[in-house]
Amino acid sequence: MDSTALHNLATFAYLFATFFYVAYLAFRSRAVGNIATTLAALGVVVHTAGKILRWVESYRMGIGHAPLSNMYESMSFFALCTMAAYLVVEWRFKAKTLGAVVAPIAFIILAANALFFPDDIRPLVPALQSDWLLYHVITSFVSYGAFAVSFGISLLYLVKMRAENKGLREGSLLGMFPDLKVLDEVNYKSIAVGFPLLSLGIITGAAWANYAWGTYWSWDPKETWSLITWFIYAAYLHARLTRGWQGRRAAWLSIIGFAAVVFTYFGVNFLLSGQHSYA
Repeated sequence: MDSTALHNLATFAYLFATFFYVAYLAFRSRAVGNIATTLAALGVVVHTAGKILRWVESYRMGIGHAPLSNMYESMSFFALCTMAAYLVVEWRFKAKTLGAVVAPIAFIILAANALFFPDDIRPLVPALQSDWLLYHVITSFVSYGAFAVSFGISLLYLVKMRAENKGLREGSLLGMFPDLKVLDEVNYKSIAVGFPLLSLGIITGAAWANYAWGTYWSWDPKETWSLITWFIYAAYLHARLTRGWQGRRAAWLSIIGFAAVVFTYFGVNFLLSGQHSYA
């Protein structure tokens, strides 16, 4: 079995985890919820094994690099970080119903990756031949995983808040999710974890740029949008800690931040030209 097969198995594990999380939300069966969590955890284990095997395969081909260098590999890691971050949230807040919101995000990322990007292992371009690749991509994408969780929670917060304002009926589907205060807290904690990792990602990226191109910062589109993303999440934390921003305004700022993440990752690669276009 090769790494692609393991990635495909992880995709199906996330799909079935989504199904069982939704079923748990509908029926509130502890057994169904445990199956959902088991599938999600199994998917993370298989997914991680697939990443390790792909790394081994690259060495067998004489290429020998971490599986984080192109869209297929980085999107796969994005999905892995998202699901792993969710499992931490589920364990910390005992909020299994949130899997019905976050598991589909991980599945969609991994499924789209398999559909649209080739899975062949390619040699690194000269600019990527550095240990900084590992440090930069890991810190950046772990932060992206945390932000993906906060995005899903923020959408849920806004939907549930609107339903409550219109008179949410007891026993309705939305009523099965944690209350708004808990959702707001999960959103904040996810961003509080992701922000310093994003900061490290930018710092390691600057060090990598100096190694590759002889300058720490050149206002390349990827660098510029990474900084914009950093400022949005910095504004979120500043507004919450100094101005007491919570609830709806914080949720919207979280959604805007994740939109910046998505554009930094996809938009810059496909719509703008720059030194990071090879990604």
